[in-house]
Amino acid sequence: MTSSTSTEPLRLRIASRGSPLALWQANHVAASLAAEVPGADVEVVVVSTEGDRRRDVPLSEIGGKGIFVKEVQAAVLDGRADLAVHSAKDLPAVTPVGLVLGCVPQRADPTDSLVGRRLDDIASGGTIATGSQRRAVQLSALRPDLRIVGLRGNIDTRLAKAAEHDAVVVATAALVRLGLTRHIAQTLDVDVMVPQVGQGALAIECRSDDDATRRVLARLQDPVARRCVDAERAFLLELGGDCDLPAGAYAVPAGADVRLRAVLADERGLVARSDEVGPDGVALGVEAARRLRR
Repeated sequence: MTSSTSTEPLRLRIASRGSPLALWQANHVAASLAAEVPGADVEVVVVSTEGDRRRDVPLSEIGGKGIFVKEVQAAVLDGRADLAVHSAKDLPAVTPVGLVLGCVPQRADPTDSLVGRRLDDIASGGTIATGSQRRAVQLSALRPDLRIVGLRGNIDTRLAKAAEHDAVVVATAALVRLGLTRHIAQTLDVDVMVPQVGQGALAIECRSDDDATRRVLARLQDPVARRCVDAERAFLLELGGDCDLPAGAYAVPAGADVRLRAVLADERGLVARSDEVGPDGVALGVEAARRLRR
């Protein structure tokens, strides 16, 4: 972050992927920062990622969820940007040395939605498309008579592919943010489809030694969202996995405690679930991962 003087406004550069959803998120954060720091010069720096360049290859073959964030993180580390805005569900469990998760703003809808047909309206033998193993195993457990096929691409690509299948699965928050909720046939409750870790939340990273930017980001922090996302990320970290792992977790406040729903599947597609409440969200996430792994 460039410090302000009496003649120079505060300058903040936000690194972001170039997809429509990523740019919406970056511009949303930019507007929030401008509101918190009047007169600030906030700029979005677009970074091309391997995940965006290789949309025809399954994530598991090119490195999992990290392919959407590594280049964006590098832009912050090498000084091209002061902070990075990510979908929290895209972040690997381990934060790179030199970066820190500066804040988690207020969370949006964490659920998944079907575009096309409702689950109960799909005939036996029908197809649902998704690129997520987490979604695939839970859908197979719900409807073992359906075929689950792969799908990659941005929101426009996924919506276009809906015509080729009975349904495709898309994060509800993405459709809300892009004004595309008219395409939703059914939203799947978190008790039916446990979300990806961090789904619906934004994660904003900055350099760990950039105290000035960290102070500004603290103004955007939602303590409830941060506590819950930290619990979910502790679950993922204990598993040692990323988005290729068929696992999900979703935390919510439960009075003074945290309630954590979690799911994990093995290579045979057998699904184990956990639903626990405790005062320490991070400890809850770690214990849920250990219990389900056993």
